[in-house]
Order: sequence, then C-alpha cells, then structure tokens
Amino acid sequence: MACSVSLTSPICFRNANNAKTALNASPIKIMKATLRSRTFTQFAIPPLSTAAADFASVDGTTIAVIGGSSVAALAAVLTLTDPERRRQLQAEEVGGGDKEVVREYFNNSGFQRWKKIYGETDDVNKVQRDIRLGHSKTVENVMKMLTDEGSLRGVTVCDAGCGTGCLAIPLAKEGAVVYASDISAAMVSEAERQAKEQLQITNDDQSPPPTMPKFQVSDLESLKGKYDTVICLDVLIHYPQSKADGMIAHLASLAENRLILSFAPKTFYYDLLKRVGELFPGPSKATRAYLHAEADVERALQKVGWKIRKRGLSTTQFYFARLVEAVPALRQWSE
Repeated sequence: MACSVSLTSPICFRNANNAKTALNASPIKIMKATLRSRTFTQFAIPPLSTAAADFASVDGTTIAVIGGSSVAALAAVLTLTDPERRRQLQAEEVGGGDKEVVREYFNNSGFQRWKKIYGETDDVNKVQRDIRLGHSKTVENVMKMLTDEGSLRGVTVCDAGCGTGCLAIPLAKEGAVVYASDISAAMVSEAERQAKEQLQITNDDQSPPPTMPKFQVSDLESLKGKYDTVICLDVLIHYPQSKADGMIAHLASLAENRLILSFAPKTFYYDLLKRVGELFPGPSKATRAYLHAEADVERALQKVGWKIRKRGLSTTQFYFARLVEAVPALRQWSE
C-alpha cells in the first residue's frame, strides 16, 4: 500500500514483503519500481478508443497492469506527471493549438499508422488489430442504425471526419449521397483512392451504380450545408468538453433528421487508465485525447433542441466507444 505523502516528501511504497521503498526519482522510475516490487492480480487494460488507446505504435507493446490495492499509489504517481507540458511543446512546434497538432499528426506519422489500422494489411501488431476490430464494430453499428429504418438510396449524409473512408464507402454502396470531409489532406486522398477502387461501376443491371462520395479537406468548424444525416465518429476525442459543446451544436445545425456521434466515454476508471498511458509517451502520443461523459454530450444536444433516441457501445480489449443517435426533440419518431 502507499504511504501518505506530501509534494515535498519522498513517495513511499511497500511491496508484498512490507519492504519500504522511498523514491525521490521521476514518476516513471516510481512506476517501474512499484511494478517490480509488487505481486499483481493482472487485468488487461480496457480500451480508451482511437488515439487515446493508441499504445499500438510500440512494437511488442507492454501494457501496464494494476492491482486493486495499488490504485492509490498509482494515482499519487500520476499527479506528478506533466503530459500537458508535452502537448504544449508539440503545439509550439506546429505553431498552433490542438487543431494544428491534429492536422500535422494525421498528415504525417499518424496517417501512416492509422492507414494501417483502418486497412487490411497484415503488417499490424495485436493492439492495432484489436483497435481495427473495434472501429469496424462502430461502423457496423452505425450502418445497422441507418439501414434498419429503410433504404439509404438518395439520402444525403455528411461524414464529418471521414478518415480513410471506412464509413463513407459503405454508405455509398447502400445508395446514400455522401459528403465526406477530414482535416487531413492525406486521409482525404487515401479515402478518394479507396472509393474509386471499391465503387467501380458493375454491369450486373440489378441496381443503379453507387454515387461516388464527394470528398473535401476541412475541419469540423468549416463544414456547411444541410444533410438528412450527419455522422461524426471518433473525432470528439480531439475536443475538450468546452469546445465539444459548440461542435455538437454546429453539427446539429447541419442535420435535418439525424445526428450520430461516437466518443470515448469519461469515467474515473478510464480517465485513470488514459493517464497511465501518458506515463509512457511514445511517437503515437502526438495528439491530446479528451474523454467525454455521456451526460455532458446529452446536455449539449438538449441545449440545441435534440434528444438521444438510440444508444450503443462498441468494445474490444483496446477500443471502447459510446455511440448515440440524436433527433430533433420536438419531432415525433416511431421507435
């Protein structure tokens, strides 16, 4: 168990044999010493969704494991870390804030990493493969939400934050008229390439050919127009709640009938595990990851006259995403 500490005193831990370790070292050394000295009941760390859980950049990934009695010690260590300083330095390097960091990341190293995760290559490790599975579950759940209510032929859909086209292409195959955008020019280029490859016109004469999605490079704030349905998957993780409220309001203003969002849920447990990941910064830790409480997302929707009609959850070992479908609150909908 952990001894009580002040910020100016050494942090004391006791191992299974009650031997005390006093450390004035860095939080990383404290964590490593704690892991060496205790016998833990091991748990696989549950997913944090998308970039928050991208431990995948490290080959032979080592996942930190915690025991029930070590949570207090872990929390004490986490209070001494400074991930915000790393984020600040990254922002200064690209001359901006979170948005500029995200754009830079997904146009460079992040593009290569997530292109593999979203793709079909076998050149992925276990964690990346698991995240791929989790994200595909989210896409499948969205498609089911939509197709359960009828044909998508001719339905206009805005895919905000389209990545490499994982959702835009299936939507087009179902006959939707898709407007897809992403902050990353590299992602948009790859999405266009894959769409042209997968949406080739066939001569089976059984159905009209799909309409090619219209892709554009844009951040969420710059999106305009009106669409039957607006979908934004795994993008709110790049927005703090203060900005997410405005972004949700903006996306709702673009939608006439439906708004579908997915986000990494914020709970004490997942917030703690996210901070554990920040103890081990690797090249993938290039963007800030924000978790969101479902109640906060629901309040943001209610403020602009929308209500949640359906809820879903996509989970794997390293991916966890809450999915909500919202509709105008004053409109009558059949369940």
